[in-house]
Amino acid sequence: MLAEDFCYASQWVFAEITSKREYLAYMRPKLEIIKRSGWRVWAEVCNRPCRVIAQGAQERLVATVLVKVAAGRIQRADLCLVPLPQEARRTGDYPV
Repeated sequence: MLAEDFCYASQWVFAEITSKREYLAYMRPKLEIIKRSGWRVWAEVCNRPCRVIAQGAQERLVATVLVKVAAGRIQRADLCLVPLPQEARRTGDYPV
């Protein structure tokens, strides 16, 4: 679902990632650590073009993700602490 020229930025990471390949190489080890931890992760749809991410429990919100989609592909994702995930208008929708 990621565009080839996908961009990712995070308030916790110094440099922006500017390709799908680079992003997947960055995320694979992180996803393996989460998998080994046994903690579940939830991504809940909110009323803005964003998601809130929870880890360990659905109410343990850890980040807001702003997403830009074009031509059916994810073009950009920004992982943020600000705006706070607790401030999002949550929908209770957790797509699979």
